Amino acid sequence: MKNEKIIDGKKLAAEIRSKVRTLSDVFKSKTNITPGLAVVLVGENPASKVYVKNKIKQTEEVGFNSFEHKLPIETPEQDLLNIVDSLNKNKDVNGILVQLPLPDHINSDKVLDKILPEKDVDGFHAMNVGKLWSGLDALVPCTPLGCSIMIKKIFDDLSGKKAVIVGRSNIVGKPMAALLLKMNATVTIVHSRTKNIEDICKDADILVAAVGVPEMVKGSWIKEDCIVIDVGINRIEVNNKTKLVGDVDFNQALDKASLITPVPGGVGPMTIACLLLNTLNATHSQNGMKQPELGSLLE
Repeated sequence: MKNEKIIDGKKLAAEIRSKVRTLSDVFKSKTNITPGLAVVLVGENPASKVYVKNKIKQTEEVGFNSFEHKLPIETPEQDLLNIVDSLNKNKDVNGILVQLPLPDHINSDKVLDKILPEKDVDGFHAMNVGKLWSGLDALVPCTPLGCSIMIKKIFDDLSGKKAVIVGRSNIVGKPMAALLLKMNATVTIVHSRTKNIEDICKDADILVAAVGVPEMVKGSWIKEDCIVIDVGINRIEVNNKTKLVGDVDFNQALDKASLITPVPGGVGPMTIACLLLNTLNATHSQNGMKQPELGSLLE
């Protein structure tokens, strides 16, 4: 029975990628244009290298053009800005992703805001952030978008549901709150300065953990039949071996939750699938075509 509680992110991500491929083929047949995604990596961060490799592989699998830029860690900020500017001007590039984190000598905000908002498939540009919070169409950060798709598979409407987000980052926590509000949930964000976090979490019908602390959320924090979306990906050492765990103590939470995402295999695969979805949507918009409805990807 417990396996029935687990939300299979790999399966849903594969479904999205398959339909992105189908819609991309339709778009190409109408326009003779192939969507293009550029990924820029600065330095040798091992986790970033793995993410970028997977992004490029899946980009090519759905039939998009892939543009890869690998830069040494000592790359000057201005050189990176110049590369972003050249990608902005390249009509074959519909989406631009600069892999974070960047080296300390580079101002991440400056680089992200250099990307044209219409090519900002990570959804981090201030204009896209503002549009999201204003309820306007925008490119949405990929991880919270993936979480919202998972939740929409469970509920069409969250009216009357209480959602608690653990973490207030610009990458997950804040955009996740905006998306849940759009779905009519009553949303609370808790963070390092919040008092009585455990009691607030106990009231949640939907709990999204995105704080970056291994297994911080215990089973005692979760009420019966809560839906738990665990965004955390933390590498810890157990018996001299490393393993990946989330921000939620999975085994404890499994007993209480009605549905829960595992780590790995939950939210992670959805992030790249939504990056491809954002690139497809951006390509449509840049060519004066209506974006394909998200619902058509999830029939």
